[in-house]
Amino acid sequence: MAGKYAKDMLPKEVKERLAKGEKLNIIDVREPDEWESGHIPNAKHLPLGSIGQRHSELERSVPYIVVCRSGGRSGVACEMLEEMGYDVTNMPGGMSHWEGEVAYGL
Repeated sequence: MAGKYAKDMLPKEVKERLAKGEKLNIIDVREPDEWESGHIPNAKHLPLGSIGQRHSELERSVPYIVVCRSGGRSGVACEMLEEMGYDVTNMPGGMSHWEGEVAYGL
């Protein structure tokens, strides 16, 4: 159930931190068509349904910000990844509240 994870960071704060040149590790858990229609530049695409099989692509020592369309799926992803020992932060509001730069395509 979404909501049982430790941390949140609003889209505005993520945008501000990126604008300051901070390197953030962002995971986008939306479906491929959603990803292709616009995502945060340099984010890693890891659809929610593939986390169980692909989580080993992530490093446990690195903090991640998890993004979806509105914050629900990313909340579920945060719960899953926290249980596996990853340091994750949900971005509530997701891409529907994102006002920063957007990349398109694969």
